[in-house]
Amino acid sequence: MENHPATIAYIDAANLHKGVAGLGWKLDYRKFRSWIRQKYTVDEACIFIGLMPKYAALYTSLQNSGYKLIFKEVVYDGTGKAKGNCDADLVLQAVRNHFEMGITKAVLVSSDGDYAPLVNFWLEKSISCIVVSPAPLKKCSILLKKTGVPILCLNDVKHKLSYRPK
Repeated sequence: MENHPATIAYIDAANLHKGVAGLGWKLDYRKFRSWIRQKYTVDEACIFIGLMPKYAALYTSLQNSGYKLIFKEVVYDGTGKAKGNCDADLVLQAVRNHFEMGITKAVLVSSDGDYAPLVNFWLEKSISCIVVSPAPLKKCSILLKKTGVPILCLNDVKHKLSYRPK
């Protein structure tokens, strides 16, 4: 039998980046990976991110920090703005992992209410889960709050996770 991770973190990269930036600080992704490993015993941290060649160095840095990158093809709208919405990919992967690997714990890193059905699915399947919100609690989606799942706001641990240039 294959050895599967017991706890997986599902990270919406755009939501994480924009949420923390909106609070006026920069996340140290290496510290964050270490923190979720220690705090939530995360074996595998899947980060869902749009694929753009100009960010190759970022992707390498994330992989070197211990993340499993799951890319979404980026398309451009009429104004040339990149769109790489990863919500459906994240949900599909999480459900596949439940059925194929039997995960027992999950961490969702996002403030987006589109993930409330996934959280409810986890709760129905008795998967222990928590939401780590890049946004303050008052800005975290009411849909996520209504699930009753514990929500930790990243701003509460900013002192541990903020990037400090060397």
